[in-house]
Amino acid sequence: METKNKLSKGHLHPITSLIREIERIFATIGFSIADGPEIETEFYNFDALNIPAHHPARDMQDTFWLKTRTPTVSASQNLKGQADNRERRVLRTHTSPVQIRYMELHKPPFRIIVPGKVFRNEATDATHEAQFYQLEGLMVDEKVSLADLKGTLEYFYKKLFGELRFRPSYFPFVEPALEVDIFFKDKWLEVNGAGLVHPKVFEAAGVDPKNWQGFAFGGGIDRLAMIKYGIPDVRHFYSGDLRLSTQF
Repeated sequence: METKNKLSKGHLHPITSLIREIERIFATIGFSIADGPEIETEFYNFDALNIPAHHPARDMQDTFWLKTRTPTVSASQNLKGQADNRERRVLRTHTSPVQIRYMELHKPPFRIIVPGKVFRNEATDATHEAQFYQLEGLMVDEKVSLADLKGTLEYFYKKLFGELRFRPSYFPFVEPALEVDIFFKDKWLEVNGAGLVHPKVFEAAGVDPKNWQGFAFGGGIDRLAMIKYGIPDVRHFYSGDLRLSTQF
């Protein structure tokens, strides 16, 4: 008698599972999901985020610059389109450019998160990869305070892990700025940078900072997955070894 081969079920990658959990948590407090291109212009990746040429913050992000030819621009294209087409291209170093693109196209108030892949031209080791996933968050309304930001992050991280703390920090696209640490296995681990949106970022996106306020935050999803699932080496996520995903 002929027997049928049983097909094994597929498994979600642990990062995919975590992204879906993150989306569910933020959906309960009114955040929608946005995305944007992984190949970005220098304007969106740096300039519009208050990181102009020669700004020291650029040295913190080892960038993959793309060698592209200047495209032919038709006479029907507007000036902004021409400028964007002729800018240098990069593989985005963070998901923050989506903030600018979203604000250009949507009128406040809004709340969004942006889970997506980013790229850094750096050496790989157990805690660093040339590609990884990042979570960006943005809220814009008429009155937004640091207390709103802290309350949002406390809600999110306590759903995932538990105890957390805030520390003052510096990022050019927010002011004031802070960092978030979570307590895991008897030590504090830095997982997120955040702050109130800088007025120059609002201006670059065409939003009047006199009428609107906002907060933004961003951090690596891969690091969260390593902590949550006890995975010791970030490179395991990109090895293609099915034994990793079959555990989840």
